[in-house]
Amino acid sequence: MADVEISFDLLRIDFVAAAALVGESYWGKGRSEGDQMQAFANSLCCGAFIEGRQVGFGRCVTDRVFFAHLCDLMVWPDFRRQGIGKRLVRAFVDHPDLARVGTWSLNTRDAHGLYEPFGFERLVDANSMRMTRRIR
Repeated sequence: MADVEISFDLLRIDFVAAAALVGESYWGKGRSEGDQMQAFANSLCCGAFIEGRQVGFGRCVTDRVFFAHLCDLMVWPDFRRQGIGKRLVRAFVDHPDLARVGTWSLNTRDAHGLYEPFGFERLVDANSMRMTRRIR
C-alpha cells in the first residue's frame, strides 16, 4: 500500500471533488452539490492523501457520545484496492472524539467485507427500524 495520510483538516479536503464522486455512486445519484455540501458541513469528515493529493473521502454523522453513522466513504477509482478504504474506516473508529460512542451504523449494498473486520455486523435485529421519506 502507498504511504497514505488521513487528515480531518477541513482546509485540506476537496469537498467539490468528493461531492462529484459521491454523486456518481449508487447511493448518491440525484443529490445536488449544495445538499451534499450542507451534509458535509454537518458531519465529521476526513480525506485520504497520497503525496498531498486527495485520493479518498469519508464522513461520519455523529453526536460524538452515543451514535456514529459512517457514510459517503469513497476512494478515487485509480486508487481502489490499495487499502485506503480500510485506512478511512480505521481513522473514524480510532478518532478520539468518537472514543465514547457505543452504537455505530452504516449502510452498504456491496462493501460488507470492508467493514466486517472492524466489528460491523449485518443486521437482522428486529429492534432496528428504518424510514425512508420521499422528498420532492
